[in-house]
Amino acid sequence: MQKFLSKYSSEHQGIAKSVFENKRLSFDQALFLYENADPIFCGLLADYKRTQLYQNKIFFNKNIHIEITNICVNKCRFCSFFREKGQDGSWDLEAEDVLEIVKEKVSTRITELHFTGGLHSKKTTDFYSNLFKKIKKTYPHLHIKAFTSVEIEHFSKVDGINLFELLKLLKESGLNSLAGGGAEILNDDIRKKICPEKTNSETWLQIHKYAHQLGLKTNCTMLYGHIETNKDRVKHLELLRNLQDETNGFNSFIPLKYKIQGNKLALKQEASLIDELKNYSISRLFLDNIPHLKAYWPMCGKETALLAMSFGADDFDGTISNTTKIYSMAGAEQKPELGCDEIKELAENAGFIAVERDSEYRELIFF
Repeated sequence: MQKFLSKYSSEHQGIAKSVFENKRLSFDQALFLYENADPIFCGLLADYKRTQLYQNKIFFNKNIHIEITNICVNKCRFCSFFREKGQDGSWDLEAEDVLEIVKEKVSTRITELHFTGGLHSKKTTDFYSNLFKKIKKTYPHLHIKAFTSVEIEHFSKVDGINLFELLKLLKESGLNSLAGGGAEILNDDIRKKICPEKTNSETWLQIHKYAHQLGLKTNCTMLYGHIETNKDRVKHLELLRNLQDETNGFNSFIPLKYKIQGNKLALKQEASLIDELKNYSISRLFLDNIPHLKAYWPMCGKETALLAMSFGADDFDGTISNTTKIYSMAGAEQKPELGCDEIKELAENAGFIAVERDSEYRELIFF
């Protein structure tokens, strides 16, 4: 290790020393990594950190996504998921449809339902509260992970309920955790360009703070590879790290690469594989207080997600069972589905042990 690091500059070696001594990286050190470090250097340090935490384990769960509707009052420029009501490719599930899906999938021993979707003008607090109560009555063991801060703010405005009380009501109805999307880049100048109708940065963070105060764990995300700068990325990570210092409520961080297909942002290319891997590594090194780093394979692909496990990531997400379209409509995995045996084989071939977890990252052991 020392021989390998000796070829790098004093700045590189100072960062490596901080990592090995378990010292927190500064904003400037993270920015230096983005702008001056190669992916091998970043990956070596990030893999060291992951190994210190989890040895050769990587995690997955048995989950499905339920995307109730892609009809949305927002029209974000980067979104390939949105459709107008009645437009080809639009859908709008009712509670009975959702209950049928859950009934069908529960036989596969899923442990988590992940709800997300568009901002529907009528499907707000009462709809989801009643739906969650029905699900929990029949399947009390299922973990309901749902909503981004954008959806929570939308419900609050439409229904006239303050954010804290809304989250409390949803928790009492069966909500177990928040999904963490909608963060995009926590810079309001950028948000005005790519998603002007969406929740601003301060509100996104406040909603997660309220959730954590109520005992709801959440995830957090970053949409990268569009018009943001490296400084924007580090500032985004710093805001998440600061909130985690205060609340300790984030379970995992999920970098999400902007996909170019089927949206109005109309950029010519996506982030490169090198940029993806560096982003995973720097996230692992900088977010020293968020325990898990997820490579969401339906977005980045199975091969890249597995490669990310050697660059700091430790979570593969789940089996999915071909139940999400958000990224497939943007050009990612077209039929996202993996069996437990497939995940375990992929992991073993790469030198890892795949461990099934629940939604709060407790390891599940079956006899």
